[in-house]
Amino acid sequence: MTDAAALPGQPRGGTLSGPATPRAVNVLAPNASAMTLDGTNTWIVSEPDSELAVVIDPGPLDDVHLRAVVDTAEKSGKRVALTLLTHGHPDHAEGAASFAELTGTKVRALDPALRFGDEGLAHGDVVSVGGLELRVVPTPGHTADSLCFHLPADRAVLTGDTILGRGTTLVAHPDGRLGDYLDSLRRLRSLAVDDGVRTVLPGHGPVLDDAQGAVEFYLAHRAHRLAQVETAVENGYVSPHQVVAHVYADVDRSLWPAAELSVRAQMDYLREHGLI
Repeated sequence: MTDAAALPGQPRGGTLSGPATPRAVNVLAPNASAMTLDGTNTWIVSEPDSELAVVIDPGPLDDVHLRAVVDTAEKSGKRVALTLLTHGHPDHAEGAASFAELTGTKVRALDPALRFGDEGLAHGDVVSVGGLELRVVPTPGHTADSLCFHLPADRAVLTGDTILGRGTTLVAHPDGRLGDYLDSLRRLRSLAVDDGVRTVLPGHGPVLDDAQGAVEFYLAHRAHRLAQVETAVENGYVSPHQVVAHVYADVDRSLWPAAELSVRAQMDYLREHGLI
């Protein structure tokens, strides 16, 4: 059995739901799948002595889960005051409208179509609720609207699908772009190196206790896959489907459709840089 400390990012063992840092509590949605891992992590974030909390990614449209998020906050003496979205994929955002009605909160997101209320989110924004401070970090690549939230007080970053707690994420072509994604990973590496971020609170999978290690692994993995795709095309594997069958032969075939999205993004990147 592999020691978790030896895995990329040092994932925590044990249960996924519950407190993760002094300010962040996870409520795991019951939507486990090959794509969502154990399910969507819905994060409740607040100052320990505050009665107000922020919820990040309410998750799927599941009334039982949404109620569980509210109940978890209330049991710790807190009221949900604001809802934020890392991006618009249904497993993160589909329940946002119902959650907004349930809690009477606004929903802030980069994409105007996902908002409930007048305020959106943009680079450089600082979200302050009950003394809590969250800094908005634009991280396009997985999707065009992907954001992360830097939680300085816990030296943590909430990454949505930009970095997962296990495995790697996809670049959801054509909305997601590999060049953007690589830039976003470098931005997160800067948070780890320059701003002291240690902990990754992901949208799926366990908490990671080595943020820099996780980012370095992701960058190395992307470079390796990109080289494989370039070589495959040079060897005559022309279509994305052919490249997937060749490069991702060791990956569960149920994940090949998602892998093809990443391959299309990689092939676009290689063309843009004159490499194929």
